[in-house]
Amino acid sequence: MNLDKLKTTDGIDVAGKRVIVRADLNVPAKDGRVADATRIERLVPGLKALVSRGAKVIVISHFGRPKGVDPELSLRPVAEALQKLIGQPVSFGEDCIGERAATVVNSLHDGDIAVLENLRFHKGEEKNDPEFAAELAKLGDVFVEDAFSCAHRAHASTEGLTHHLPSYAGPLLMEEINALRTALEKPKRPTAAVVGGAKVSTKITVLTNLVAKVDKLIIGGGMANTFLQAQGVMVGKSLAEPEFNATARDILAEAQKNGCEIVLPVDAVIAREFKEGAASEIVAISDVPFDAMILDIGPRSISRVAKVLEGTKTLLWNGPMGAFEISPFGEGTFSLARAAAALAKEGRLVSVAGGGDTVAALNAAQVTDDFSYVSTAGGAFLEWLEGRELPGVAALTR
Repeated sequence: MNLDKLKTTDGIDVAGKRVIVRADLNVPAKDGRVADATRIERLVPGLKALVSRGAKVIVISHFGRPKGVDPELSLRPVAEALQKLIGQPVSFGEDCIGERAATVVNSLHDGDIAVLENLRFHKGEEKNDPEFAAELAKLGDVFVEDAFSCAHRAHASTEGLTHHLPSYAGPLLMEEINALRTALEKPKRPTAAVVGGAKVSTKITVLTNLVAKVDKLIIGGGMANTFLQAQGVMVGKSLAEPEFNATARDILAEAQKNGCEIVLPVDAVIAREFKEGAASEIVAISDVPFDAMILDIGPRSISRVAKVLEGTKTLLWNGPMGAFEISPFGEGTFSLARAAAALAKEGRLVSVAGGGDTVAALNAAQVTDDFSYVSTAGGAFLEWLEGRELPGVAALTR
């Protein structure tokens, strides 16, 4: 996938043209109201830019996982939230194809915006059905892919549409790709990656790809326990995957071959119970009792990783260091997040973070705005870290 071939709408005359924008409006909602508008807020500047250039903007998206038409998963409340944020009327189409969609699209004047109904009300969306893609394409003259978080899926609205309309990368998509390329393809060295989370099994490909790309790989969370266990360290009742010990040893060997230093915890916060406010203590990683669980990295590990960050120019972060959602087991994650954010704010570090738990942890540490870039994409972010080609991006390079 030659990313240098990606084209944006910059310099393209969109005045009077129907521009279909594939957005990610799959936002958290409760009782028919948007609970977190972050994704919509990020979309607004790009939509405003098209509006100011006289485009007729048609926003399409999925919402949840409906099995056919489901009023509970209508995009209407999301369209209403977009209308408030963008400060102009937003029309709503009761369908995303056919007569009801066409009626709304045909009523648009230059500079108007419409949101069409949930793409996944139709089976053809996820099946990447050519007929469904062709029906979507009838509504537009130009296609803009601006949902990086959906680009790892070859669906009708991410891949299929590119066969029918002149297709371009949107500003959010380009932001994401440029941030990831900066961290992985053209980084300022030395580079480091923080990879945390519960299980090695979910991130084998990520770890294997990263040991060939970064100078230091900092492993935390439950997956660090598997790496420790693979080296003969007793981890008590901690979450670990003994069936992946051999895989962990293979990754350690691959890292050594590539000159990548793997940084594992040297001490830990342990507890006998996994609950809020559980009695805890700090022990050396070699002294974890048989009846205790490792739930966070300890102060010596925090200092060690902070020192690594001090000597790093580019940082990629995916996953927490411990059970950050439960007090007092978030301090490892929060301390390192604050350290990385401070370095980024000073201009000493390019910090790129992504993944659902990571974003939640950075928000909890109140440092999200100080990171160089924080991705709201989940699966697509991980697949990029794995080195996989994303169908929705690859389609734009054809």
